[in-house]
Amino acid sequence: MDKAKRTIDYWCHDTNNRLYQGKGVGVAVLDTGIFPHIDFRNRITAFQDFIHGKVTPYDDNGHGTHVAGIIGGDGKGSRGKYCGIAPGCSLIPIKVLDEKGNGKKEYVINAMQWIKEYKELYHIRIVNISVGTTTQEDNSDLIRAVEDAWDTGLVIVAAAGNLGPHRGSITAPGCSKKVITVGASDMILKNQGISGRGPTRDCISKPDIVAPGNEIISCSNQKSPYAAKSGTSMATPIVTGGIALLLEKHPEYSNVDVKRKLKVSAKDLGYPHNLQGWGLFQLQRFLQ
Repeated sequence: MDKAKRTIDYWCHDTNNRLYQGKGVGVAVLDTGIFPHIDFRNRITAFQDFIHGKVTPYDDNGHGTHVAGIIGGDGKGSRGKYCGIAPGCSLIPIKVLDEKGNGKKEYVINAMQWIKEYKELYHIRIVNISVGTTTQEDNSDLIRAVEDAWDTGLVIVAAAGNLGPHRGSITAPGCSKKVITVGASDMILKNQGISGRGPTRDCISKPDIVAPGNEIISCSNQKSPYAAKSGTSMATPIVTGGIALLLEKHPEYSNVDVKRKLKVSAKDLGYPHNLQGWGLFQLQRFLQ
């Protein structure tokens, strides 16, 4: 199966005829920043840089641009071939990782505080965190910051991480019991898949749901406008984009409502809960 066909179930080429596009929904993306790609046009409504303090959107790594493209690229640069899930949403990229993809948990904590302060101004409903700690240090302050943001009504979607296949390999903040943690459905084979899995230190079963994460094509920060990347970082924005569509359809939904809808609409893949959570994310069922 070629890479373009990998995305058919999630990307609709005719974006103009979509009933929902995520309009009016702001999505904060904690990552390496964002390149002002043609597919984002005028929908980058704010940018915050906790690495270098710059005010103009940029991405010196490319990971954040790729993630943002999966969430909300409109496919302009590919004539609709590589279109994000919610091409009408507003994007609020927050740079918490440097050019090598490294950062400190304090940057994420500060970002969560910034989001809480500005969520009304920029209509932020969802926070996508396709990053996670790989250290064994105490991350209670990071988890607390993310859960405090959840308690304000924000929908927090975090990657399960790529430290599988061993048990207890969910990264923080994806190990939080409150947030929606996403694994990669095509990277969860019991003895081979790298998708992070539970249980967590606190014996919480994770991830919550899985979506495709292998060889996903999205926006690039290089001369070539699109590139393929793999990992739970790519699966996470698929779910985030779907949530943006749902919140356009049902703006009254709470984060708990969203989580419940994910649970009842997922497809059981037959794996243990600590590998697949509730199952495979089903966009059309999710929106019904």
